[in-house]
Amino acid sequence: MSKQRLYLFDTTLRDGAQTNGVDFTLADKQIIASMLDDLGIDYVEGGYPGANPLDTEFFGSRPKLNHARFTAFGMTRRAGRSVSNDPGVAGLLEAKADAICFVAKSSAYQVRVALETTKEENLASIRDSVAAAKAAGREVMLDCEHFFDGYKEDSSFALACAKAAYEAGARWVVLCDTNGGTMPDEVEAIVAEVTKHIPGDHVGIHAHNDTEQAVANSLAAVRAGARQIQGTLNGLGERCGNANLCSLIPTLKLKKGFADFFEIGVTSEKLATLVKVSRTLDDMLNRVPNRHAAYVGESAFVTKTGIHASAVLKDPQTYEHVLPELVGNHRKVLVSDQAGRSNVIAELDRAGIAYEKSDPKLTRLVEELKEREAAGYAYESANASFDLLARRTLGKVPHYFEVEQFDVNVEQRYNALGERVTVALAVVKVDVAGEHLISAAEGNGPVNALDVALRKDLGKYQKYIEGLTLIDYRVRILNGGTGAVTRVLIESEDENGDRWTTVGVSPNIIDASFQALMDSVIYKLVKSGAPA
Repeated sequence: MSKQRLYLFDTTLRDGAQTNGVDFTLADKQIIASMLDDLGIDYVEGGYPGANPLDTEFFGSRPKLNHARFTAFGMTRRAGRSVSNDPGVAGLLEAKADAICFVAKSSAYQVRVALETTKEENLASIRDSVAAAKAAGREVMLDCEHFFDGYKEDSSFALACAKAAYEAGARWVVLCDTNGGTMPDEVEAIVAEVTKHIPGDHVGIHAHNDTEQAVANSLAAVRAGARQIQGTLNGLGERCGNANLCSLIPTLKLKKGFADFFEIGVTSEKLATLVKVSRTLDDMLNRVPNRHAAYVGESAFVTKTGIHASAVLKDPQTYEHVLPELVGNHRKVLVSDQAGRSNVIAELDRAGIAYEKSDPKLTRLVEELKEREAAGYAYESANASFDLLARRTLGKVPHYFEVEQFDVNVEQRYNALGERVTVALAVVKVDVAGEHLISAAEGNGPVNALDVALRKDLGKYQKYIEGLTLIDYRVRILNGGTGAVTRVLIESEDENGDRWTTVGVSPNIIDASFQALMDSVIYKLVKSGAPA
């Protein structure tokens, strides 16, 4: 039996741009559009030409897309105006786009209250706008806004809006759960009714995530006959977001209930780049990736407890629903106070650290790990510090240099402009193979000053740490009172884009920070193969 084609429509650059704190530049939009095209997305919605200068400029020339159809979004003609006299429609027709996605109300309540017009005028607006774009040679689709709420209120009118678009020549009629409150069973039942009047290969679904069911609603619509799915990368979107394509794509490709009956434009080869695509978008937006995201999250294939880790080492299927490599992710066994010997061995294998299973040092490593976790260290969040702890316990970390002493001072003073500023100064004295080096540096805080001073001059090892940068710094107080213990986590990155995290624990925040800084530098030297 031949598979039916499902079409993926990405609206990251339009609906996703409505996410609080997300602001795309023109360059961002161009890069993301190309990335989506390379992934195999069928439609890339670029924005709303005419709504703002950025989107107007973006649609001034068509991006070089090899597969995806570049799509412009906008409203149908306004009530009381003709198509030829509506600047919004004119802007859509002038945009350098392959397709036009109109949006129109399909709820009698919304037409009456929000638009303050009649049902007849709303239907005429849909017909006229779709016909004009069709006559201009564009592929046309209509987002039926508030469709599911409208259908439950007045099914005949909601259906009339969808049919008006289809009969006027729309390639796709997209049913929108705009408020995001519809349940999957309702979506499936309503879409099944719609496909009795409009062929399913002309019906799409646009789900919002206000009840955490946008992905489930999208899949329910497919089961009922819809053949286009709209969504965004990482589930971006206003309020609680849109259907997450990073969850939908692997489900459609890897789960038998869909993979056996449908095909999408994303190949297995491109599916293996999904984690990279997801994290590239987060990096561009300066957002911390959701570590618990399905398929692409850092924790999606993580095992922590000993009995689970032991089972995973025997057969990953015991606790994994798909192979992580299929989506570009990887398996990870955490080491923590719940760790058993299996966890530690798995992490040693991952890090490429040689060991003998009969070595009593392995038992000591497990004991050391639990003792340090009890003191406040968090090795499940600090892979590099665990790596160094393991290597030291097994006797495999070179002695590169020794910090003989450091001093940090914080001073508040007036600068040359008469402004009151706070300045931190750090001095670090290190011994590198008998050579004593002293470095001083200012920073915007004591930890920054200490970091700069430490990495200012490490003699013969300096060339190995030139590409090292600190990209995140997190502090947690582990208990209350004046004698509180502080945990510091530092995330670092090297010139190759590799990242790692180190941890330090102490009642003194500077001492805890220095431990994490030292681990970061030493890990970089080990990673780079620096000679002892």
